[in-house]
Amino acid sequence: MSSAAKAPRARTRVGKYELGKTIGEGSFAKVKFAKNVQTGAHVAIKILDRNHVLRHNMMEQLKKEISTMKLINHPNVIKIFEVMASKTKIYIVLELIKGGELFDKIARHGRLKEDEARSNFQQLINAVDYCHSRGVYHRDLKPENLLLDSSGVLKVSDFGLSTYSQQENELLRTACGTPNYVAPEVLNDRGYVGSTSDIWSCGVILFVLMAGYLPFDEPNHVALYRKISRAEFTCPSWFSPEAKKLLKSILDPNPLTRIKIPEILEDEWFKKGYKPPSFKEEEDINVDDVAAAFNDSKENLVTERKEKPESMNAFELISRSQSFNLDSLFEKQIAQGVVKRETHFTSQRPANEIMCKIEEAVKPLGFNVHKRNYKMKLQGDKSGRKGHLSVATEVFEVAPSLHMVELRKTGGDTLEFHKFYKNFSSGLQDIVWHPQEK
Repeated sequence: MSSAAKAPRARTRVGKYELGKTIGEGSFAKVKFAKNVQTGAHVAIKILDRNHVLRHNMMEQLKKEISTMKLINHPNVIKIFEVMASKTKIYIVLELIKGGELFDKIARHGRLKEDEARSNFQQLINAVDYCHSRGVYHRDLKPENLLLDSSGVLKVSDFGLSTYSQQENELLRTACGTPNYVAPEVLNDRGYVGSTSDIWSCGVILFVLMAGYLPFDEPNHVALYRKISRAEFTCPSWFSPEAKKLLKSILDPNPLTRIKIPEILEDEWFKKGYKPPSFKEEEDINVDDVAAAFNDSKENLVTERKEKPESMNAFELISRSQSFNLDSLFEKQIAQGVVKRETHFTSQRPANEIMCKIEEAVKPLGFNVHKRNYKMKLQGDKSGRKGHLSVATEVFEVAPSLHMVELRKTGGDTLEFHKFYKNFSSGLQDIVWHPQEK
């Protein structure tokens, strides 16, 4: 085994934060779990590539939007605590939401009852209205951006932070990632107003909450775009007449005649059980850290530094043993109606051998492999229900002769990830360690 493979995995510190596992990943950024070592508080840190922002001439716009978002203190919008920068990265420290995505709840239990759907929709509109009043538009509202905290309160993430990637030459590609939620004027690529396109996306989300499926869903993109541009959808029989009427007003293909938020707030169906948000504006917030992160001065830059990790003791190792056997893990999840986006397995083989074996197993399945140290990105050739399936893998050392391999879906459909795993794991049986075996 090489000395690099034997070396314990160091923990990374950025400023006063210790970075943990990746909890979200996209084309332009990744989000990591982190801990404030001074207070012990847990946060999420969104990491952007500084050079990418510079290449697209979006530094000033991103600086403006982060400054605006930092001043926003709304119960239904994820809070920005601070911003840092290194020579190559921008770090946005965010409120950590532990309740998961709202749409995971629908995947597990099916559509919501109308009253529950309305309550979530009311919170979504509250967030959108508040941010629009401050000139901030999401432009990419989708299920992945709707989270629930431990009390069930809806939180919109990435508000104002996803817009920097939507350059003119990237707009169509960005929209195609989740075209089912995108307004017709965005797909037509003729320019659009952020407020009206956000309202359309809110309407699609409301439909899904109450129906349990999408109003516009076709396997062929041309057919899908045609349906969206004409707003061709049918409400299920269990929708109330009042809900149907509101949806027709929101999913109006003409942005000029589409209902506006002040009208939604006065709608009779919307107002039922409505509770206006109650919160206080914070007066002592400043944005000096944002200015420092985006200027050219080197004195305010932070550095990523590695620190020796705490060793994993026997109790911790045993407590994670249920994830070592991939078969039992997935069978249990399928039986419960839930398929996780990530899993682990362990191996007593050298790290280099594990990497080679993974590459051998995925290439016949039509995946491109990108390796960097002991990390791999697997990208599927074929487009699935939610675009190309992509999987991130990383090899960790938990003992001198024991490695843990993490597999995490970073793009595509979760059920397709499960199907991929079923084929992929059959080629790994000779390297997977089963601790129950003698």
